[in-house]
Amino acid sequence: MNEYSQILKGVLEGIVLMIIKRKETYGYEIVQTFNKNSGFTICEGTIYPLLIRSEKNNWITTTMKKSELGPMRKYYSVTNEGLEKINKFKQNFENINELVNKIWEE
Repeated sequence: MNEYSQILKGVLEGIVLMIIKRKETYGYEIVQTFNKNSGFTICEGTIYPLLIRSEKNNWITTTMKKSELGPMRKYYSVTNEGLEKINKFKQNFENINELVNKIWEE
């Protein structure tokens, strides 16, 4: 695993929550959105454990909906607790980014 992958692993949970915050979505669509916007490829097997943990932590809720293309899909939405988690993630990320930039510039 390269350095980029290690860093990404640490922030992926927050990124996934932010994708879900944009709109109610399902797992495969989350993967596609991430891959399209990041230039990095992740698979569904990477996302689903995060979704399960996020649901257990009450950061997201799920709803089963009929798919136009086949079986029912599990759609994810962010809860109020999830919004708080996103805000904490954003603040922590900004703090880390500020620290890295400060040290980089010295």
